[in-house]
This record gives sequence, C-alpha cells and structure tokens, in this order.
Amino acid sequence: MLKNIDFGEPSSLLISQLLLNLIIAAIVSVIIKIHYRRYGSVITNREEFSNVFPFIVLTTVLVISIVKSSLALSLGLVGALSIVRFRTPIKEPEELAYLFISIAAGLGFGANQTLPTLVSILFILACISLIKLNAKKIIDKSIYLTIEHNNISKIDSNQITKKINEIIANKNQAFDLKRLDISSETFQVTYLVNIKEIETLEEIIKTIRSEYPEVIINFIDQNQVPSI
Repeated sequence: MLKNIDFGEPSSLLISQLLLNLIIAAIVSVIIKIHYRRYGSVITNREEFSNVFPFIVLTTVLVISIVKSSLALSLGLVGALSIVRFRTPIKEPEELAYLFISIAAGLGFGANQTLPTLVSILFILACISLIKLNAKKIIDKSIYLTIEHNNISKIDSNQITKKINEIIANKNQAFDLKRLDISSETFQVTYLVNIKEIETLEEIIKTIRSEYPEVIINFIDQNQVPSI
C-alpha cells in the first residue's frame, strides 16, 4: 500500500530565503527576550530563562523550513518527536505563554509568512505591554508591610503603633495587623494591606517616613510568594 503513495520530491530550499527568515527571526527573538525581562513578573530567574527564546525561535524556523518541502520529512519528524521527552518543569503560566509566542514566531517565519508573523508578534507584545503597564497602576494586591525601628528608646511604642494604624487607615480601607514585636531595643510591626493603586503604597511609605525618619520599611507582594 505504501508503494502506491507518492511522497513527492523535496522542493528546493532557497538559501537566501532561509537566511532572510533566520535574520528576521533572530531580531524578533531578541525583542521577545527583552520584553520578557522587562515585563515578566515570575519569581524565577528571568535573565536565564529568556536566553532560551532565540534558540527556540531559530530552531523552529529551521525545522519548519526543511520539513515543509517534503511529506516524507514531515512524517519522519512526527516519528522522531514521538520518542522525545521534555521534562523541564514550567511552573508559571506566563513562562508557557512566552514559549508559545517563540514557537509561533518560528512556525510563521519557517513557513515564509514573514510579514503576517512579524506584525502579529509585535501586536501581541504590544498588548501584553499595555496590560502590564495598566496592572502596575491598578494592582489590587495584598502586601505585607513591615515597619521596624531599631532604637525604641527614642519613641513610644504604643504611640507609634497607633500613629501607623491611623496613617494606613487614612490612605487605605482594608488592612490587618498581623504581627507586633517589641523588645528592649527594637520595634517591629507587620500589616497585611490590600493595595489597589501603587500610588497608595507610595503615599503610605512617604507619610510614615515623614513622621519617623529612622524607621526601616519593607514590603512583600503576597501574590508573588510561591507556594510550598
């Protein structure tokens, strides 16, 4: 039965067209890499993970450019990929999204759909940028806000707790005092504060520092704390 199937002769692959696609793909992959480093919000090392994008894009371009010219090569690729096991864990959906963008870019350039692919990738990255920029202005997240003073002899611990409560309450509606530590030398209080705008957090920190210049202020994004 297979003898009657005409797989056809592989069409010639123009080196000039392949080289052009690889150059454009390399530029786009660098743009994706820079975009991920700038707008990515995952806990993992974005610098190291983004270095993989150019390899994915360029390799996909090469594979698709070769395979598209022959049905036999296409079937051989399916058989080869069926025995490959990818065991690298992808812990964040954002990482998977950028991997799909890289693969889609490689597929498009490899299929000689250069202009549609270029326009689509740039449009997708622009949409992601707008979403990320808007998310920075309206974050609506839970923040662990810690205020520490290492010379408690200069302040009244009861008074500073009351004052900080008033400052947070005036700037923000939802907050919860999670921990209060007072020793002979140090004072530390931790709040869980719901922040809707980044300006609100900035105002809280600025007001507390104006009242108590010597305090140390730390905050942790509760939404970015990885689960164990």
